[in-house]
Amino acid sequence: MSVSDVFFDLDHTLWDFEKNSALAFETIFEKHKIEVNLEHFLGHYVPINLEYWERYRKEIISQSQLRYGRLKDTFDLLDYKIEDESVVFLSEEYVCYLPQFNHLFDGAIELLDYLKPKYNLHIITNGFHEIQNNKLNNSNIGHYFQTITNSEMAGVKKPNPLIFEYALNKANAKKENSIMIGDCMEADINGALDFGLDAILFNENCAEILQDIKQVSHLLELKKYL
Repeated sequence: MSVSDVFFDLDHTLWDFEKNSALAFETIFEKHKIEVNLEHFLGHYVPINLEYWERYRKEIISQSQLRYGRLKDTFDLLDYKIEDESVVFLSEEYVCYLPQFNHLFDGAIELLDYLKPKYNLHIITNGFHEIQNNKLNNSNIGHYFQTITNSEMAGVKKPNPLIFEYALNKANAKKENSIMIGDCMEADINGALDFGLDAILFNENCAEILQDIKQVSHLLELKKYL
């Protein structure tokens, strides 16, 4: 069966989360005179954030625990003394500023322009509704997608099969005619494959993957498959 519907993850797949996140932190630290070395901060924050998101996906922590904990843990590792109220405030500032920076991965627009006439395009994201919509709109890619499914709508997060089922139903798409593209092996790729949905990994950093799966390290390489 041929592919008619292409489902994308957003963060770390089309939208360059790490670059935009660094710019958001740089802005709020300067604004609020938080005297930490940004490079050292990000060196701790990036892996901590990924760990917190994994716990959030597994329903171990709440949204508020995710937003507070990843910052608190990073400041603690840097031995930076800061009041809890300030951590909460900065976590709120961060999510306000984050969608204002709109760097996409190289080739994203060219790829979407190439795919749009050929396929129905969709988003499936574990991110939060309002923030993800702001990212899509502020980066001027929202118009490429017919449907956007987030975990708040579906009531579950990737890799739960119910979010893929929800997205397919919303898109009026068939599983056998659809494909998922994302950066996370657990949430995007194994989640889709376990559901019976074909998948391609966006492996920007060329990390070693033990599974025999379709993967690309640059978005424009997706033209080989689509």
